[in-house]
Amino acid sequence: MNWHPGDRQAVARYATRSPVMAHRGLISTSQPLASAAGLAVFQEGGNAIDAAVTAAATLSVVEPTMTGVGGDLFALLHNGRSNTTHALNASGRSPHGASLDALRDAVGPSLAIPEHGPLSVSIPGAVDGWDILLARHGTISLSRALQPAIHYARFGFAVSEVVSHQWRSVEPLLSQDEETASLFLPNGRAPLAGDTFCNPALALTLERIATDGSRAFYKGAVAEQIADCFAQRNGWLNYDDLAAHHSDWVEPLTTTFFGRDVLELPPNTQGLTAIEILNLISGYDLERLGHNSAGYLHLLIESIRIAFADRTAHLADSDSVPQKLIQKLSSPDYAKLRRRDIDPKHAAENYRACQSTSPTPASSTGGTGDTVYLAAADEHGNVISLIQSLFGAFGSGVVSKNTGIVFQNRASLFSSDPSHPNKLEPHKRPFHTLIPAMTFEKGLPTLSFGVMGGDMQAQGHAQVLVNLFVFGMNLQDAGDAARARWTGNAVACERGVSSTAQSGLTSQGHRLSAEQGGFGGFQGVLIDQRRGVLVGGSDGRKDGISVGW
Repeated sequence: MNWHPGDRQAVARYATRSPVMAHRGLISTSQPLASAAGLAVFQEGGNAIDAAVTAAATLSVVEPTMTGVGGDLFALLHNGRSNTTHALNASGRSPHGASLDALRDAVGPSLAIPEHGPLSVSIPGAVDGWDILLARHGTISLSRALQPAIHYARFGFAVSEVVSHQWRSVEPLLSQDEETASLFLPNGRAPLAGDTFCNPALALTLERIATDGSRAFYKGAVAEQIADCFAQRNGWLNYDDLAAHHSDWVEPLTTTFFGRDVLELPPNTQGLTAIEILNLISGYDLERLGHNSAGYLHLLIESIRIAFADRTAHLADSDSVPQKLIQKLSSPDYAKLRRRDIDPKHAAENYRACQSTSPTPASSTGGTGDTVYLAAADEHGNVISLIQSLFGAFGSGVVSKNTGIVFQNRASLFSSDPSHPNKLEPHKRPFHTLIPAMTFEKGLPTLSFGVMGGDMQAQGHAQVLVNLFVFGMNLQDAGDAARARWTGNAVACERGVSSTAQSGLTSQGHRLSAEQGGFGGFQGVLIDQRRGVLVGGSDGRKDGISVGW
């Protein structure tokens, strides 16, 4: 199919709104206040990286369920001036005191890594990520980028509907800790949609970072307050762990999918999983099968199951995954080999390498955990794909009250198996679900996109790209179209997947789940290089919008 941005193919419409189009700058986020903050930066002369960092910081305040200063960040970006592409891993490592022996002392012989609490916390990397992105590729100061976030933390913001629902869903977690409850359960409950929420302690923290840069967070007064918080809770994280943190520029993984180059992040992320799914499904005539037909969904799910089996077996900190193995798993030749394991007519009962099991806690797949993703582009050729998260809703549930920070629970994704590459060890990055993505044609960026939501992310990347490049949908339709999700032992289908398709999946041996949550949320910006137009799409499953000028 000769797809071109803006073409209107004879396909069903899934979106209730049109894509947003602009010339000078465009940003798509999951919160209108964050999108507006990014737009203001564009209008002041800032570039896409400036707008993205400003929006990411704002999201850390106005979507506290999903992201925050206490979380991690990954980004892919294209610098229009130098015509170079860069990938940033701003995820944190485990504390130096973390080990399987320390875990055994803390929880006993079960070696069950807690999903919440102080032992589930890895070092937050987002603040360093903001600082580095602006220093290398931005035009504004970190102080300017943080001003909207400081404003909303100090004076408050009206809680939106989706955020309110997420907040209420984790009231039991928030109520377990006195400091957490006092901050995030005002009046003894989660805020309702339209309630105003303030976090003045976080405003002071952000002001310190605005004045002194990221060193205030990792080596200054904020770091000392964080260390005190974890010392009081018998956690492993301390001041030296924060001071030792650093982000890394890495080489993205690349594959070709229906004539486009697709870029994903390497381990410790599951970008390799998205690459493998794309490589597997590219070997089929998907257009002939039809969108969300039983035949198409069967091949998609079987491809996902194979890729997830490899993810379970191999993904970890990049230092623990051999480069030759990464090259092998991301290669078209490997996909061709594994495609032999797919029966076109029937679901497989198991697969090599841990079969259909998932390494992530149930909270990441059942809808209570999520993240924030944003995309931005400008008229000068700068494009960024940025993702940031606490992992579970409100992460670890641990709050440093004096700083207003809630900390991520990414360390819960380590394995307690001493033979696994993702085993818990000191100063090591855990397996990560976060993956920003971009596509290129003839060396120029054409799409910045991501799908939020734990295990849904790699699955969602594949479905969005198939919607665009195979079924010819516009960007908004591609993000809003009904999705399927492999849960680890069953297939969940959104209501927009027909009963005929679902019956077809059952007849092919798939077990269907009644789950209707956890399908993630899409944001994207498409760059029409021929016409000089930026096109934005924002998932109707979230509160967000695309805005441009």
